[in-house]
Amino acid sequence: MDRLITNLPEYVLTQIVENAFQWFVVVDQDARILYMNQDYCKFLHIDQQETIGRPVNEVIENTRMHEVVKSGEEHIASPHYIKGTYMLANRIPIRVDGVVVGAFGSVVFRDLHDWHHLSSHVKQTLEKINMGEVAHEPNSYQMTDIKGSSASILSIKETIHMIAPSDLPVLIQGESGTGKTLFAHSIHQLSNRSDEPLITVNCAAIPPDLLEAELFGQGSTSDRKSRIQLADGGTLFIDDIGSLPLPVQVKLLRLLNDGVVESLNSHHAEPVNVRIIASSSQPLTELIEMNQFRTDLYYRIQAITLNVPPLRERMEDFSEIISFIFHKTISQTGKRSLEFSKETWDYLNNYRWPGNIRELQNVIQAAVYLTSGDTITPDALPPQVKQRKIKYSPSSRTLAESVEEVERTILLETLAQCPNKKEAALILGLSKSTLYEKLKKYDI
Repeated sequence: MDRLITNLPEYVLTQIVENAFQWFVVVDQDARILYMNQDYCKFLHIDQQETIGRPVNEVIENTRMHEVVKSGEEHIASPHYIKGTYMLANRIPIRVDGVVVGAFGSVVFRDLHDWHHLSSHVKQTLEKINMGEVAHEPNSYQMTDIKGSSASILSIKETIHMIAPSDLPVLIQGESGTGKTLFAHSIHQLSNRSDEPLITVNCAAIPPDLLEAELFGQGSTSDRKSRIQLADGGTLFIDDIGSLPLPVQVKLLRLLNDGVVESLNSHHAEPVNVRIIASSSQPLTELIEMNQFRTDLYYRIQAITLNVPPLRERMEDFSEIISFIFHKTISQTGKRSLEFSKETWDYLNNYRWPGNIRELQNVIQAAVYLTSGDTITPDALPPQVKQRKIKYSPSSRTLAESVEEVERTILLETLAQCPNKKEAALILGLSKSTLYEKLKKYDI
């Protein structure tokens, strides 16, 4: 080894230390810096040459390099809080003839979020290798599955990175089909609980009289574990929490406050360690006004709220999202050459997508399967996507009168194609009450 290092040219050594994918520093017996690589200096916003000879504790916040020099004890994977975040650092004493003459420190993982994510990824990969699996885990999503780079989506992703390592409950709000499940999975995958199960319960899919038993269990009368018991140590994702009956909301509140659950037919409370992520397609404040959701439970889960925008409010992400869905569907069908006609693309791009990404996915999948040639034409699209556009031509009417005429025409055409008022409201992006107000206004 000595011969190898001696024979290495200086420029090779420089490239090695500057491209080691780590930040590191070397100090002498007085804990003064002998060398700090360029990446570390950039992170600390300091000139590399200015670090030489300075006490390490003047340059690196909360460093313990001087303690390693003094004690001669190494620190492996030691948490290091610097610039508002925790990192994992190694600190190794340097000895010559048994005497400590300095120390070497490196930041192995620059962010604890990355460490937990990598740890989970490695474990899952090894498990798949052992099981002979190579495919992506079904129904398991990660941050990379959330497509889009709009300001709203980037803000949510940043928030997820910040709060994922905590055990705080999270509320995800957004219209149906916006991908709230993807965000819930991403939080779990980036959390300290990523090695433990993520258990989902869809409150709208389970009859209300069975929800309590499904969530909390039936006690000694059944050997079947409840969803909460299955999630112990991990994360419980309560989808459509607004459908949770009020009595069950009380028990959920106790779980959040005291960390205990009490199953049916039992008066014994058992401790559990579960993180709660909840989602709702309807603003919970509206349910509170209708006395369908407890205020105390709302304030317990809403401190961290992610508001996922509907697709129509982030159309700058549309091309990326549709490209991902399109190519994924093509690969599943085995079709190699397929494209949208310009007219088809215009219809897709101008539609409001009341069903959001889920509706877009269903439309694209159907269009691919319905197309026998190389081009997807408007014939492969459902009627609601091909609604006729209203064109405005100047007249003697006031602006308000013109807007009302266009609005009335849109309402009439939508109801002609979709008589069901609830579905029509979804297509128009209106609440049911607002639609009825407009129908009354225009005497429709």
